[in-house]
Amino acid sequence: MTELRLVAGVDCSTQATKVLVCDAETGAVVREGRAPHPDATQVDPAEWWKAWETASDGLLDGVQAIAVGGQQHGMVLLDESGEVVHPAVLWNDTSSADATTELIAELGGPEAWADAIGSVPVPSFTVTKLRWMRDEAAANDVRREAVRRAAAVVLPHDWMTHKLAADRSGIEGITTDRGDVSGTGWWAPTSDSYRTDLVELAFGRQLRLPRVAGPAEIVGQTAFGAAIAAGTGDNAAAALGLDLQPGDVAVSLGTSGTAFARSAHPTKDSTGLVAAFADATGEYLPLVCTLNAARVMSATAEMLGLDLSAFDEAAITSPGSNGLVLLPFLDGERTPDLPHSTGLIYGLTRATMQPATMARAAVEGLLCGLADAVDALRDQNVPVQRVLLLGGGARSRAVQALAPALLGAEVVLPEPAEYVALGAARQAAWALSGAATPPTWNIPLGKPEPAVTVDATTIRANYEQVLTNTRPLLSQPYNR
Repeated sequence: MTELRLVAGVDCSTQATKVLVCDAETGAVVREGRAPHPDATQVDPAEWWKAWETASDGLLDGVQAIAVGGQQHGMVLLDESGEVVHPAVLWNDTSSADATTELIAELGGPEAWADAIGSVPVPSFTVTKLRWMRDEAAANDVRREAVRRAAAVVLPHDWMTHKLAADRSGIEGITTDRGDVSGTGWWAPTSDSYRTDLVELAFGRQLRLPRVAGPAEIVGQTAFGAAIAAGTGDNAAAALGLDLQPGDVAVSLGTSGTAFARSAHPTKDSTGLVAAFADATGEYLPLVCTLNAARVMSATAEMLGLDLSAFDEAAITSPGSNGLVLLPFLDGERTPDLPHSTGLIYGLTRATMQPATMARAAVEGLLCGLADAVDALRDQNVPVQRVLLLGGGARSRAVQALAPALLGAEVVLPEPAEYVALGAARQAAWALSGAATPPTWNIPLGKPEPAVTVDATTIRANYEQVLTNTRPLLSQPYNR
């Protein structure tokens, strides 16, 4: 019997580190582990390493190659010796909202940013966090010292990859990849090059930046003898794990909501809705992200005093929302760009103040936000033939039943899997093989809940009308 060639994929996400050990030939998962991260928007990267050690304990025997898929945008500042000088500021930290507005204006407005990097920064982008740090240093001794010591800026997956490499030290040799670096705000997908002037615009001086490795490049070796692939950002890793094809759009309902697709050509969107990211294969990954996804349902269920199963049953059996609209911006919002906003419920009457109606409105509001994301991809000439629904929120029967009508496309349901870690493992197998293309791994599809016939036009029109009419209010800071 032939011995398996094993590869490992790591998902260093917002909430946890997940490790999959896979057969390099077929992608079959043979071992897996998981460990949680602190629930915070600023985190000491040492916590990620601690979680990696826990999640990978006992899994790595025989692993020949490894890659890391990491949460995008997080800012990790290092000094000359490679020490972290400040807790990593994560993608979902919206403290840089005012800094974002400043930076957009200083370069000449949204069109200037779209010309420079294909995207318009939002508070999740790393470039805005650099400006926030610079501004904070004026009144905060700890951050002033961090800014003084900072010599390099890297992303979470860059830091984890560097930490794994036994043949590196200090800040020499740090690498990134196109997929992750395209979310910083200082790398241009159209030219495959850094815009160091944007680092200086944000931070007031230059910082060392990682070398951008090739998609299938081996960038180092671990202490346990495995080759280290370039790694990538979480969305690019998920696209690789799903083996997205032209016409496919992945819609993920996790902590955040995302809609993304592979494209042979870069996009440029001065409205700021579509981020012009790169993917992990040498192509592009236009993406729209919302801050609020699965937790909209769990929070509404808690408000109604229901467990998630009962909430789901109420939403799917409700005859409709009867005009009740829920804008699901519970944690502020990235798309639309309303970082100071809160959720809003419109249309309360005695008839609509019912648990089932509220549950239905929550699912419809969540899907309307994602439908706007899918439409934004269509506006960038991205074909949408089918939607791959994934993430924890995709397990909701109500989401599955309502998604085809509200998203306007066929919906398929990949079997639940850790697709970021799986994509990282597939990249590791690709690097190990030396082949021109990634290995072909089978992605099993489940059967979604039968679609429910609804008046999608009216539901989406009501949602857009409430959003338009209340946007001035939602744009104002909320006294929490």
